[in-house]
Amino acid sequence: MGFSQLALLNAQLQDYSFDTIQIDFSACTWFDANMSAPLGVVLAHAVDKLNTVQFKELRPSVQSILSKNRFLAGFGLPRSLDTYGTTIPYRRFKTSDDQLFAEYLNSHLRGKELPKMTAALSEQFKNSILELFSNAAMHSETALGIFACGQYFPKKHRVDFSVADAGIGMRRKINKELGIKMNSDQAIRWALQEGHTTRKGKVPGGLGLKLIKEFIGMNKGCIQVVSDRGFWEFSAAGETLTRIDVGFPGTVINIEINTADTLRYRLRSE
Repeated sequence: MGFSQLALLNAQLQDYSFDTIQIDFSACTWFDANMSAPLGVVLAHAVDKLNTVQFKELRPSVQSILSKNRFLAGFGLPRSLDTYGTTIPYRRFKTSDDQLFAEYLNSHLRGKELPKMTAALSEQFKNSILELFSNAAMHSETALGIFACGQYFPKKHRVDFSVADAGIGMRRKINKELGIKMNSDQAIRWALQEGHTTRKGKVPGGLGLKLIKEFIGMNKGCIQVVSDRGFWEFSAAGETLTRIDVGFPGTVINIEINTADTLRYRLRSE
């Protein structure tokens, strides 16, 4: 399931309340584990309207992914043992859980064969990911929480990690706080610029992706941001800014790290 399919699923669930919803996975042959975070956003909106969510026709391979990363456990299905320690488990956080999120990162990024970094850069890198959480907590106005999940693929030499919120999205937040109207893709472009913020006072701006983007550019990984109908991607192939057909109910940041990278990284100040 990609972002467009998740956004479409959200649109299809809009009219349900006080109901039992069965989601048919029969056409899904593969599910990227980190996409459990944005799927969690969609289903949180449905459950918030007092619906019961059930899954049908889960293929064994898909069920294995979603049970190992603990996603299905939230819907009453059993967990599977993560024998090889490749998952970054699905978690739902309150906006006040910044310390828990920091502990989650420290616990689950370890042992995922990330490229070599100096201790100082490693700390800064984790702080940049923490900033993604802090920005979501501060700007999204979500009452449903912030969702995270990831996966290490040893054979594909990559780590994927997603942070998603069930908030109002960048376009609506910018319009609400600053009175500026723009399309969803333009809102992402605006939020990516360092110094741009909807916060009042002298505070840092931007999404907090500066260091991550610099690293990903050298690492030949990938970053994706989705908010409402806006979609931005940065990779070795360049930058893409476009729109998806149906709005996603929140904001998602995906980070893909190339673990085949043999370079050693350090801060410019070191």
